[in-house]
Amino acid sequence: MQPMEFRVLSYNIHKGFATNKRKFVLKQMRESIHLVKADLVFLQEVLGHHDQRDHRMSDWKTASQFEYMADSLWPHFAYGKNAVYSSGHHGNAILSKYPFTLFENIDISSNRYDRRGILHGVIKIPHHKEAIHVICIHLGLLESWRKNQIERLITQIEANVPKDAPLIVAGDFNDWRERITIRLSERLHLQEVFWKLYGEHARTFPSWFPVLKLDRIYTRGLHIAAAQCLTEGPWSKLSDHTALCAEFSL
Repeated sequence: MQPMEFRVLSYNIHKGFATNKRKFVLKQMRESIHLVKADLVFLQEVLGHHDQRDHRMSDWKTASQFEYMADSLWPHFAYGKNAVYSSGHHGNAILSKYPFTLFENIDISSNRYDRRGILHGVIKIPHHKEAIHVICIHLGLLESWRKNQIERLITQIEANVPKDAPLIVAGDFNDWRERITIRLSERLHLQEVFWKLYGEHARTFPSWFPVLKLDRIYTRGLHIAAAQCLTEGPWSKLSDHTALCAEFSL
């Protein structure tokens, strides 16, 4: 069987707003994401539903942003509702060209005010016997919260992902002190794609002048072919995070 190559994109879309939260740019985000032609898209801060909108936002979507993003390119998607409020909810989403055999959202919140979750899915790629486990995550702002949430992630993977199964974990880790990669490597043998290829994490925040290394793509059981931080063209004017793209072979 010939190795199969596929592309992954991870992006904190900031609920569809530009960096200053005044301009709604979800349409431009969708157009930019479509140009990447990724097979799997990991999204954070996705509005699943929101009734309220500003009158200045003519293209506001009250329906789910992940379905709008998926459009006709990704017929399969999973959404994990984390933060719920009177006007709607938001969370993480995974868009896929391949079907999910299952997915679940696991609550890893450290307190009732900052709701977080692990969106864990299993993807079946046609003509390949291996199923790929995919996890989209967005960790908390405080390090004490992140420590607890990473332990929950480790527990979830150890209990539910076979050691020989291909695995991708992607998202916004808020790990500005860069402590998580060593932990995930020691406990789960996960490799961070930029660290593996270039010896350092990608700078992803803020998008207009990336300094902090907050966003990551980790993998196990896959060959890392390439990785790129998308900072050129429109990317610096969309979300407050830049997007990460990686290519793998199965």
